[in-house]
Amino acid sequence: MKKILLSFVFALVSAFTFAQSTWRVDPAHSSINFNIKHMGISFVQGRFDKFQGEVETPGANLDNAKFDFTVYPETINTGVEARDKHLKSADFFDAEKFPEMKFQGAAVSQGKDKNYMLKGKLTIKGVSKEISIPLTFGGITKNQQGKEVAGLQAKFTINRLDYNIKYDPAGAGIAKDVEVVLFLEVAK
Repeated sequence: MKKILLSFVFALVSAFTFAQSTWRVDPAHSSINFNIKHMGISFVQGRFDKFQGEVETPGANLDNAKFDFTVYPETINTGVEARDKHLKSADFFDAEKFPEMKFQGAAVSQGKDKNYMLKGKLTIKGVSKEISIPLTFGGITKNQQGKEVAGLQAKFTINRLDYNIKYDPAGAGIAKDVEVVLFLEVAK
């Protein structure tokens, strides 16, 4: 009887110890968007059409999760081809020389309700900065194929000058601050 009980306890402890899950971004149900003020009176909106990412969770929520995301600046899309071409140039993202922007998050702390604070390193044009991102956890459900999926949303602001995007450094025509909005669905 002791052997059966010990086997059961060992199996239970192993199940909790190895409950780590990897979640991958579903690009069909996710978007990485931005807004930037133009001429001080209006906004230009855009998005990146190609990105990938993973979230590793040690348990059933985001506590102690690790985030690893890559965005490809060559896929910037503002709906205006000439502007997109300029944004890919050395004046802005220099997409040929710096084909990836990365975010690696290693510290997550839970706030109220389903809100978290994600801390990590954002790298754009070879410049890495520590940032904090407020993150909303939408929950977990099963999709039509029976796979577990989770929803995440984030909104934060960065100063483009911090990442060597120095075109119009005074910010008269193009603001310094860029609002980034993420809508992510990740599948287990």
